[in-house]
Amino acid sequence: MAALDLTQTEECNVRSWTGGAEALKGQAGHANLRYVPVDLSKAQDRATLFKTLDSALKLPEHFGHNFGARRHVLEDRDWLGKRGIVIALLHSAAYRRDHPHEWQTLEDLFAEACDYWRERLVAFWVFLL
Repeated sequence: MAALDLTQTEECNVRSWTGGAEALKGQAGHANLRYVPVDLSKAQDRATLFKTLDSALKLPEHFGHNFGARRHVLEDRDWLGKRGIVIALLHSAAYRRDHPHEWQTLEDLFAEACDYWRERLVAFWVFLL
């Protein structure tokens, strides 16, 4: 897959990626962005999805365990830090297929976070692998 300029904040969004996780990690490093792989292979329901996301993204423990709370924390500068982020949702196909409604909600909240940070000229990418 051709190189993608991850520093171009106006392009940030949720998108599919076929270039492999290592290539994406390398491009994130080249752009000086934090790379966070989230392995969804064992996510079988909302509880395991949230546990996997919380752990991989190192979300604060003080927020509620629902989609709305995740929406707020993804727009928090303290959580994000000084650099932008590249989130790689690995092995996501099974969850997308088995839980289409929850997946759409998750994808929508990531898309909203991309929009939020794009307006602030901060790179916030989410890739589906």
